[in-house]
Amino acid sequence: MTPPPGWYPDPHAPHQERWWDGTAWTEHRRAPEAPAGPVPPPPGGGTGRAKAVAVTAAGAVLVAAIVTAAVAFDGDGGTDTRSAPTAPAPTSPAGPPEPTPEASASETSAGDPAVVEDQLNGVTFPLLDGWVRPQHVAQDDVVMTTDGTYDCPGGVGLCRHGMVFSRTVTETDETSPEALAKADIEDAADEAYDRDRLGRELHGGIDSHQVVKSGPVAVAGRAGYLVRWRVHTAKGPGGYVQSLVFPSSVGTESPVLVRYVFDAGDDGPPLADMDRITKGIRPFGDADTGGGVGSSIGPSD
Repeated sequence: MTPPPGWYPDPHAPHQERWWDGTAWTEHRRAPEAPAGPVPPPPGGGTGRAKAVAVTAAGAVLVAAIVTAAVAFDGDGGTDTRSAPTAPAPTSPAGPPEPTPEASASETSAGDPAVVEDQLNGVTFPLLDGWVRPQHVAQDDVVMTTDGTYDCPGGVGLCRHGMVFSRTVTETDETSPEALAKADIEDAADEAYDRDRLGRELHGGIDSHQVVKSGPVAVAGRAGYLVRWRVHTAKGPGGYVQSLVFPSSVGTESPVLVRYVFDAGDDGPPLADMDRITKGIRPFGDADTGGGVGSSIGPSD
């Protein structure tokens, strides 16, 4: 048996709730409500290229009877045998509430409204002026975006002037931040400015690119590496993409990949925000940490 439709902890952001339609995750998310009892674990694993799967281990004992599902399905249609979900028995014949799209990736860190948490990777990001927590975003792993959308220069879809993604690198045995950043930057450019998941050229495709910055950099007290490209597109002003990789300070210290996508032109966010955000990344729960391993390292232009 699979769990019934309902709100469950999001496996990619355990402090959020995500709508399970009875067979698969949807894109609807919301902030968790104050529970009357223990929260059941989510129905399945995560999706997305090069990402870690986070499954919460919350208790599943409720006043009502519990139905224990023997199999949980991941977002790719496969079977996830790590954690069999449990679901509460229905308490009302009216069924679950209709899902309402809400903010997805992260919540405010306690006591600091200008910080976005990435609990999975054990870091926090500074939320600069002009940036907001992600709302109604279809892409995975987004931690912040610029406010609002606009019609894409290619004449199809809606675009955002700036986005920042954070994910754990899991699909390779490579651990070198330099090698991983250099390997990722082309994919980052293609996904941002060439074609989207539906094959649409939101910016008319990429004409050319230039490397504008690369080198080692200290991130959250760890020695990381970044590569930044200036991307020229067939339509619109193009933009900048950056791939930043550094070891996580939690768990097995798996590499953390942070992607930046900034539109160029007057409407894009200040390019200096890339460096401000990178400098402001901190280990989770330690907002004052800034030095440590690699603290004297800086990227080359």
